[in-house]
Amino acid sequence: MIGAIIGDIIGSNYEYKNNKTKDIELFSPNSVITDDSILTFAVFEALEEAKGDYKDLNKRTAKKLLKWVNRYPNPGGGYGVSFYYWAMDGILLGKPLPPYNSYGNGSAMRVSPVAYFASSLDECILLSKKVTEVTHNHPEGIKGAEAVAVAIYLALEGESKEAIQTHMKTHYYDLNQTLDEIRPTYRFDETCQNTVPQSLQAFFESTSFEDAIRNAISLGGDADTIGAITGAIAGAYYGVDDVFREFIFEKIDEYQIDVLMKMMAYAKKRHHIA
Repeated sequence: MIGAIIGDIIGSNYEYKNNKTKDIELFSPNSVITDDSILTFAVFEALEEAKGDYKDLNKRTAKKLLKWVNRYPNPGGGYGVSFYYWAMDGILLGKPLPPYNSYGNGSAMRVSPVAYFASSLDECILLSKKVTEVTHNHPEGIKGAEAVAVAIYLALEGESKEAIQTHMKTHYYDLNQTLDEIRPTYRFDETCQNTVPQSLQAFFESTSFEDAIRNAISLGGDADTIGAITGAIAGAYYGVDDVFREFIFEKIDEYQIDVLMKMMAYAKKRHHIA
């Protein structure tokens, strides 16, 4: 969870710039929190307030998404167009609207809290679907979020990078290109199918949390979202150094800090510091 927010904030400085190098400024004064983190907070809050009773998690998640959009209507990077209309119409009506069959990468960038609440791989998959299908009910949207949630869950369970990669290849994506093969032609893409595999590869070729973030940003494209997805997995696998945690506190407000502190406490309870 914390890794997702760090990756989002660092990536925000490179969104739309199509950066193609790992030699980047990690802690830029221009970096900001974006919709990726805002909606990750919303999903976390839905799960945390459910207190283990997930039968109404769909409705709870949808309401939390509206709550956070209402509080932060114009975050850095802005919301995806379809999601924005879904959220704003729901706020005006006072209730969430039906999902809109999206396969956008928004489902994958906000899903990381699921892995910290799941008590089994099967529950991780179930919770991922519940928090995703309230907006992204297209099969590719559900698949992308599930792949990320499962990768994080396996990392938290202490699985090796090789085992996680095998699971991803068996159940989700081919992952048949290296970063060096992806990088030259990769461009901005908001779909799960052209964001999640690349984010996974950025993690698989990494040697540390920082290296994973540098890998992600070096692909160009939707940098804050690729950073958030890669950072979420890398944070669960490697842990997160204090210098990155301190950077978050420079970029978020008091309301967000309260939720972040709950996140950090829950992550510690989940036997990992990510």
